[in-house]
Amino acid sequence: MGVSHFPSSLCCDLRILQAKNIEPKSPGNLFVRYYLSAGNNKRIKLNSHEISSKSELIWNESFSLECSGAEESLNDLKQQTVVFELRWRSTMRVLGKMGKSQLLGRAEMPWKAVFESPNMEIEKYWLIMVSMNDRVLESLKPPSLQISMKLIRGPAIVEIEKKNKRKERLKNNCDGCGCKDIGGGYSCADYEIFALAAAMEAL
Repeated sequence: MGVSHFPSSLCCDLRILQAKNIEPKSPGNLFVRYYLSAGNNKRIKLNSHEISSKSELIWNESFSLECSGAEESLNDLKQQTVVFELRWRSTMRVLGKMGKSQLLGRAEMPWKAVFESPNMEIEKYWLIMVSMNDRVLESLKPPSLQISMKLIRGPAIVEIEKKNKRKERLKNNCDGCGCKDIGGGYSCADYEIFALAAAMEAL
């Protein structure tokens, strides 16, 4: 009998919870941008919603992403990281348009750590971020971002996909990859790992 070439499936439930020890010098909005490996040296870029820098810095936002690819591709994924960026954007409009965001801090979460955690789940984990901008007031403690990540393999993905299709569609978060909206998600034919960025759910 030959070796099976059916693709492996994996669902990642990623939650952006809250941030602390971050105080921009100027008022504006904060959001989290993160990058997911997509194979072939490509990445998917996703953004959380924006909140006021004067708020309690709580997002409680969940993203569910379905991954598909050969088993070798999923093994390669274990060698990658998820890059998280905390970004600031001024609420002042120029010619009716919002200005570009500025990077305040960056942190990484190795996929291997999630795969090797009990039940492939990391709950309410604080990522220590490296400050990247002098727009932030100095603090005795480094800026931190709290996240949760959970991986599910196999048939359970089917039920998650059904749930996600009922949620508000994720828009304007795939950057320049030519994604098309298909059944409540975004598909990128070129992507070997993350074939669908399924949905965003505000808890």
